[in-house]
Amino acid sequence: MVFGKQNKSENIKLQILVVAVGVVLLLAKFIAFFLTNSNAILTDALESIINVVAGGFSLYSLILSARPRDENHPYGHGKIEFIAATLEGSLILVAGAIIIFKSVYNLIEPVALQQLDTGIILVAVAGLVNYAVGYVTVSRGRQSKSMVLQAGGKHLISDAYSTAGILVGLVLIYLTGLVWLDSVVAILFGAIICVTGARILRASVAGIMDEADYELLKEIVQVLNENRRENWIDIHNLRVIKYGTTLHIDCHLTVPWYLNVLEAHDEVEAVAKVVREKIDPSIELFIHTDPCLERSCTICTKIDTCDVRQRPFKARVEWEFDQVITDRKHSL
Repeated sequence: MVFGKQNKSENIKLQILVVAVGVVLLLAKFIAFFLTNSNAILTDALESIINVVAGGFSLYSLILSARPRDENHPYGHGKIEFIAATLEGSLILVAGAIIIFKSVYNLIEPVALQQLDTGIILVAVAGLVNYAVGYVTVSRGRQSKSMVLQAGGKHLISDAYSTAGILVGLVLIYLTGLVWLDSVVAILFGAIICVTGARILRASVAGIMDEADYELLKEIVQVLNENRRENWIDIHNLRVIKYGTTLHIDCHLTVPWYLNVLEAHDEVEAVAKVVREKIDPSIELFIHTDPCLERSCTICTKIDTCDVRQRPFKARVEWEFDQVITDRKHSL
């Protein structure tokens, strides 16, 4: 659990850096707007306001989710991360809509621009920094399985993409004098931002609803298959619930019926050890043991060590993902 606490502390420090960088970039973009009088740059600056607000809420959610469990929250406070990601996805959608709306307006009412060269440099630097910070944040979020960091990082990357679109428009305007190109490119990237926001919103709602993470479940099934012990006759009813960065796994483990309580407990601990070593050391497991049945003999590999076998062994059965996640034992 020390690993988990260190993980959360590092996530909080990274998010503080993200918020601080966001504030600096916000100021830089507004300076660029006042210098150029570009509505496209103003749109980028408005999107950065959402970055800072969302980043602040994400920081709060990370601090809250890092609190230890208490009587009112026996599974911890990790679910707040999904709420934060939901807010961030919604804000990204709003930002994309604002960009599209402003760009359409600019097609109808063009605005005279000035000092575009200076504005292009400021916006370009801000975009590069945004992308770099976003990339690091997403990578860290995937490593620590933090929905908040992943959502925040994707938001920053989407902001960098919108900045890139605005830069293309500004450069084309600078070279050709065609003001309407700025709005066309901004509309395109506004649509991309909306798609990113929708995806984040979809993932966060799935987390709140405890939707099954099939990729993670398949990874767990593969790990258990590759590290099976003789007394692990069958595993089924496997489920994973996410509470922020904490994963809770429960399943049913079929063991020989004649094992005593201590021996069955050792098998449960062996399953937990494999999953923690191969998947995530902070995973919590709740494993229910089932006694083997007569039909279990056909797939039980304890050929020479079981004196109470009632049916002959036929074949070792690979645990199948589709069956492991159901409340149904493997059999021939």
